[in-house]
Amino acid sequence: MSEAEAATAVNVAGKLGFKAGDLVQELGYDEDVDFDFRDHLEADLESDLLTEDDQEVVDGVIMWWRSGDGDLVDALVDSLTSLGPGGVVWLLTPKHGRDGYVPPADVQEAAPTAGLHSTSTAGVSREWLATRLVSRRKQ
Repeated sequence: MSEAEAATAVNVAGKLGFKAGDLVQELGYDEDVDFDFRDHLEADLESDLLTEDDQEVVDGVIMWWRSGDGDLVDALVDSLTSLGPGGVVWLLTPKHGRDGYVPPADVQEAAPTAGLHSTSTAGVSREWLATRLVSRRKQ
């Protein structure tokens, strides 16, 4: 890892709004995920990421998503199953030009249908972009 990459990896959890002790569930894990990002996140959380099989109520979800993974609306709805009140979903998609790229318009279209609202994006690694999704407030 280069010095620049190491500097951006510092406090990954903080960049995503998480802190030590938060429970974070990981969905969509596959061999193409960013392992450095995962390692830094787990170090910052001081615990392992929970898997798709874990049933605890979580503070947040990180979901790796690529084009061709299926129906994004269904996946986002499923991501809410274990999410506690005030929790956040970070949707990680390959950056433009990468295999599995998901156009931002697809995320913007799917989120409201799933009851979520996109609030921000963050480049979390060289290959992946993260979009922060939160439950829409009741009017």
